[in-house]
Amino acid sequence: MSKLRVAAFSLSLDGYGAGPDQSRENPLGVNGMNLHQWAFRTRTFKKMFGQEGGETDVDDEFAARSFENIGAWIMGRNMFGPIRGPWPDKSWKGWWGTNPPYHVPVFVLTRHARDPIPMEGGTTFHFVTDGIESALRQAQDAARGKDIRIGGGVSTVRQYLHAGLIDEAHLVMAPVLLGAGENLFAGLNLPALGYACADRVSTPHATHLIVTKQR
Repeated sequence: MSKLRVAAFSLSLDGYGAGPDQSRENPLGVNGMNLHQWAFRTRTFKKMFGQEGGETDVDDEFAARSFENIGAWIMGRNMFGPIRGPWPDKSWKGWWGTNPPYHVPVFVLTRHARDPIPMEGGTTFHFVTDGIESALRQAQDAARGKDIRIGGGVSTVRQYLHAGLIDEAHLVMAPVLLGAGENLFAGLNLPALGYACADRVSTPHATHLIVTKQR
């Protein structure tokens, strides 16, 4: 049976998954890129973007695991791009060029309808206007028994956590403080929602936390 997973989701020590003032120039907000330094150095992430080399340490093992057995993705519109409101045209097709790194169907949460966008490498972006549960049902159908990964952003992860729908969340605490931005934990009572920390692994670059839904 497929699981709904959050994987390799980076947070600051003060709980922010993105910095303030997100824009085309700063897609993760001001200083948001600092959250992902642990990942940028790994072989998995370098290979994903067509680069050579990279470290093959514990951080890389977690990065590689985040892509295993994934049959579909769900993401929020803010992760798909910086455009807000109705789609002005069909020109924006994501941050990732003609061959995005997903290679499976991706379901984008939005209030504004748009036709699916087929891309190179097997990625097709589908736009879901009727909520998180509809996106999950469509992703489950598309995944054909494999897991569904929530890519982000913070608001999307929060919605699925609040609904108690996430089975497992791999959160990566980076050794940085942002002070402002989008906080994953604000207003969420994870124990009351049935979540607990099942494992913790620290490396020189990050702390990997596995949070699971208790059945």
